[in-house]
Amino acid sequence: MTHPADTAKAPGLVFWFRNDLRLHDNPALLQAVAEAERLQTWLLPVFVHDTAWLQQSPWGFVRTSPHRLQWTAMAVQDVAEQLASLGSRLLVLEGEPGTVLASLMAQSGAAALVCEDVAAPWEQAQVAALREQGVAVQTVWQSSWMAPESLPFAPQEVPDQFSSFRRAVERHGAEATRPAKAVSRMPALPAPPVLDVALQGLPLRSASAPRPPDRMNDPRSAFPWAQPAFDGGERAALRHVAQYCSRDLPHSYKSTRNGLQGVDYSTKWSPWLATGALSARQAWAAIASFEATHGASDSTYWIGFELLWRDHFRWLHHKYGARMYWRSGLSDAPMLASKHHAKRFDSWRQGQTGHAFIDAGMRELNATGYSSNRLRQNLASYLVHDLGGDWRAGAAWFEAQLIDFDVYNNQGNWLYLSGRGTDPRGSRRFNPDKQAHDYDADGRFRALWGATLGR
Repeated sequence: MTHPADTAKAPGLVFWFRNDLRLHDNPALLQAVAEAERLQTWLLPVFVHDTAWLQQSPWGFVRTSPHRLQWTAMAVQDVAEQLASLGSRLLVLEGEPGTVLASLMAQSGAAALVCEDVAAPWEQAQVAALREQGVAVQTVWQSSWMAPESLPFAPQEVPDQFSSFRRAVERHGAEATRPAKAVSRMPALPAPPVLDVALQGLPLRSASAPRPPDRMNDPRSAFPWAQPAFDGGERAALRHVAQYCSRDLPHSYKSTRNGLQGVDYSTKWSPWLATGALSARQAWAAIASFEATHGASDSTYWIGFELLWRDHFRWLHHKYGARMYWRSGLSDAPMLASKHHAKRFDSWRQGQTGHAFIDAGMRELNATGYSSNRLRQNLASYLVHDLGGDWRAGAAWFEAQLIDFDVYNNQGNWLYLSGRGTDPRGSRRFNPDKQAHDYDADGRFRALWGATLGR
């Protein structure tokens, strides 16, 4: 059990949870804990519900859906409960992070703020704003499967094409970084007088996740996150990884990964990876342990292959930064002169295009906040190549809806599908008729989501 720190000692530290809502494999939190212990001072963990999440996007809808907010709230609650069991506390604030965190730092007299490094422009700007206000911010990179120092090149020099990146990594013999030890103790919280002063005028929220609305409990979902086994927190994530391996599912992944219905066709790690309730390194450690007992296979290799894709999009953000968000993207190919078609876009996002396969996929996404990887590629392709839509609008809709929204993956995949990424083959159009025939030949998925068979 920890106790309030002696305020006569060194100024304390604040730890800001971002997309790393976990105690396992969290080097940033471990660094904050070690520094507080070295200084014999307090450490205050914080999470900020960014009010920008509830603002209108440029495309006419709220940036973050109730699905995403609820999923994140579940991860926040789980971390709060675990910190409480270690004698600490998660302070949950609401507002613009640069503003509320700067106020917290000034009012508490904290010496530094420690947080995860996120390479996306919006998140980089948040840290820059804090530093401009005089806050000492220590950032720690930790979201990739492989640590930057294990690569045969600097992140800013990553090969543009994934195939070149993969071959270079495999030739170099780079291996997944081992997960860091889990946080098992927390330094003291600031003494009550310090904490009371620190919180004056700050917008506080409860760490308890509100009960999800009934409309989120859709039994058709391929990720039934209303069920206790699919809770949004870290502890449920680790249980899920363990049961996935215990049922020998890693050996079937490659043959089932293009499924549309059910829980077991893919790992279903992505929603927990998105909030950081699960680290890629911890998940892969379970696969490595599985291979040690049951042998490696094409399927276990393919799980690592997908994690390499995830890393590649992260390193591309290091290399190109804000250019990943330009309309022209990373491609020098001529841009089409077409403009954003609001009516076509609305028909797409509402699942009313008239193409049954696409409409079924959009209805699932909107009802559950989840969609299979196979469907996502089809949905993105249809908006860009069949409806002539702006890929950035589609990316924004996915950002709003997906409970497993990951800023790196979302941007990278939309660039890839639209032909504005780094693929030398250019655009990637999926034929929706052929895709429906190949992956929903009996029409079960379309029927499940109320779409009429055929076009």
